[in-house]
Amino acid sequence: MKRSLTRVVASTTAVIGITAGSFALATPGMAATSSAPRPAVVAVTAVNNLGLTQNQAKGVQCFLDGSIYGNFVIDGYLGTESWKGIQRWLNNEWGQSLAVDGEVGPQTIKGLQHFLKNGNWGYTGALDGVAGPETQAAFARFGTSTFNQFC
Repeated sequence: MKRSLTRVVASTTAVIGITAGSFALATPGMAATSSAPRPAVVAVTAVNNLGLTQNQAKGVQCFLDGSIYGNFVIDGYLGTESWKGIQRWLNNEWGQSLAVDGEVGPQTIKGLQHFLKNGNWGYTGALDGVAGPETQAAFARFGTSTFNQFC
């Protein structure tokens, strides 16, 4: 029995060694070509939840959904389309003059801070365009409230 097992192990090792050696000696011209289509490259949408949990981000999306500002998938990820909706909403409802480009730059943060301060979400900091801990905490309160109310 021990001899049989030794032969099996030796034979398996030899086959693996020969196979590995064949691959090592193969040249690029010997590689098999495939006519199978390559997978399409998918563009990744930038997501910036500004510290919100997925449910808090869904709350923001649910709040805007069904209005003239919401035209995106409610998935809890604030991507370009979600931010465009937020920018349109801040412009129309909160007197901002933001570019509706879906980018979360300093002007968008200032507009959000204006809303969080004047909408009584507990933001007391400066309108400085920096999404620091106080901005994120106030935005999280808004996201939690809107999740509970609109989702």
